Amino acid sequence: MTQELQDDVVPATEPVKRTKPLTIAEFTDNYGPAHSGLLYAVQFLEEQVLAAGHKVLLVAPEAKGPNPHASNPNRREIRLPSVPIPGTQIRLSMGQDFDYRLAQLVANPPDIIHVHGMGAIGLLGMWAAQRTGKPLVITWHTDLEAYAEHYWHVVPFLNAAYKVYAMHLEKSWAQVKKMKLKPPRRGRAQVELLTLAANMLTDADLVTTPSDKTAKRVLEIAPSAKVRVVPNGTDALPELPPISKGRGPRLIYVGRISLEKGIGLMLEAFELVRDQIPDAELMIVGDWRETPQKLRRRLQRAARFGGVKLPGQIPREKLGAYYASGDAFVFASLTDTQALVLHEAAHAGLPFVMVDHELRLVIDPGVNAVLARPNPVSLAGAMVSMLNALKDPAFAASASARSREMAARWTIANQSKEFVEIYEALAAGRPVPLTEGLEPDYGRRVFPGRTVTAQYDPPE
Repeated sequence: MTQELQDDVVPATEPVKRTKPLTIAEFTDNYGPAHSGLLYAVQFLEEQVLAAGHKVLLVAPEAKGPNPHASNPNRREIRLPSVPIPGTQIRLSMGQDFDYRLAQLVANPPDIIHVHGMGAIGLLGMWAAQRTGKPLVITWHTDLEAYAEHYWHVVPFLNAAYKVYAMHLEKSWAQVKKMKLKPPRRGRAQVELLTLAANMLTDADLVTTPSDKTAKRVLEIAPSAKVRVVPNGTDALPELPPISKGRGPRLIYVGRISLEKGIGLMLEAFELVRDQIPDAELMIVGDWRETPQKLRRRLQRAARFGGVKLPGQIPREKLGAYYASGDAFVFASLTDTQALVLHEAAHAGLPFVMVDHELRLVIDPGVNAVLARPNPVSLAGAMVSMLNALKDPAFAASASARSREMAARWTIANQSKEFVEIYEALAAGRPVPLTEGLEPDYGRRVFPGRTVTAQYDPPE
């Protein structure tokens, strides 16, 4: 969030004394098995809600994954049967047990219902809010157009469920699944999914987003949504000795490895970098073995012949050693709404090479970052420019200090304190101030390469 907008946001009213803890229900369709920014964002929030003396009810698909709060006596879970989505590391709940769980939630309702995203469990959260009359918060963590691109095939199911919700019908989830759900064409399905998102966002008592970028996207499709920008917080990872590297400079990326993250663009740009800096390395940290076959083959070939290192998925508590070994962090995605890995890298003092010009929470162009256009030549030029600039010790020190300074503003404690205040205000019926000064940028849709880069397909 820009300083101007940060100054415009009035803190929520000081919480009143409570006679009993609140129960906050967190509904999310992404809680493992794969590591993701959304998984960590929800877990960080859980930790601070529990620390504030409240209770947490997590509703998520059944999936194995990291769960540091499982043993907390003030936290319980509802895990719903789920199936894997082919080609992704996500499991989707398709409605089994929803009627039973909805009845449970209505009989013993939480005080606040917080929905993260727009999958089937997000809709279950909306149903629960409608049936119980409890305040509904939706946090939008996902680029709306990227979501429509990757999940268009579940539109018929989500649309049927939403229609039942919108008409206040007492149909069961089993009846929803029996409705005639004719799969639309891909383009039409994407439009329908964006329309569905607009309806959900408009219905919420409050929509929170992790960045101004995402808030503007929300207002583009849902102009009457009540929006508050609350950046996700993250703290510095444990400092560890850097892992070894070659004689040349190392560019690093940490995160999910998929086409929408711009990995293909990154690989092609790095080939051009190697023409000018033959001993440069590109380290891509993440689970590359679960990527689509074409991208996986490209990664393997680059690792064999092109100076690319693929250490695989690294436990989060050990990532500090990898960040410490890098000279600059490369981020070729245009679909992220905040990207917690940027904050982790900034805490480690890394400068950035970016193609997204809108993610500015830890980015200060010309001071700790070089921006590029989303094409291989521009990105390669930005990588080379950054590596050359880092040869100057004064620039390197200034860039590192600026990254750490900016990261220090967006801590887990600060973000979670704001959410706890929001929960308490909504539960007490007090108004929550919205973020002012957000103007949707409809012209950004012609930003060169936006959609193409999100689906960038590297050549054979």
